[in-house]
Parts: sequence; C-alpha cells; structure tokens
Amino acid sequence: MKLITAVIKPFKLDDVRESLSEIGVQGVTVTEVKGFGRQKGHTELYRGAEYIIDFLPKVKLEIACEDDVTDSIIEAITKTASTGKIGDGKIFVTSLEQVVRIRTGETGADAL
Repeated sequence: MKLITAVIKPFKLDDVRESLSEIGVQGVTVTEVKGFGRQKGHTELYRGAEYIIDFLPKVKLEIACEDDVTDSIIEAITKTASTGKIGDGKIFVTSLEQVVRIRTGETGADAL
C-alpha cells in the first residue's frame, strides 16, 4: 500500500478530483496549505503599500491506495494539475505499513 501526497495549485483541485474519480479513486483528504519552492513568492500592492507574500497558497491531497493503482493516480494528477509553469507542485509517494478502519476494525487493503 502507498500514500500519495500531492501539493498542487488551488484552482486545479476540482479538475484533479474529477480525474481521480474517473479512475476509481474513492477517498482523498484535502488540506489547504502554504509554502514555497522555486516560485519563492511575490510582491503585492495593498492600499498603496507594497508587501511581500513569502508563502503561497497550495492544496495538499493525500490518497491511500493499493500498489497496483499508484502509477495511474500519479499520471492522472500530473496530467490534470500541470499548467507548464513554475509552481505546479510536487507528488510524494511513501509506503504504508498498516491501515486500520476505525469503525469496523478492518486492516490492510480492506480498510481502504
């Protein structure tokens, strides 16, 4: 089992959710986050005062899945979230040792 963590631009969330639904992904956790990478932030003007926004708004998706669907999920996110510009985001894949569904006590793949 794998945990796929993707950090994407907020306006791409609905498109990514739709493409994940099309390939059969049933559960996604979404968190609004802020951060920066090569994009670094930008300067804005507010009421005549210039200020720097260091941390840019992003959306973090977390998807627990079976090993055999990992590549299709990564491909769906990559195709849908890409704008071709800096700051499109990153995808991280980590191994899950154990998953437990709290309500039923199911473990492993049954808990997904």
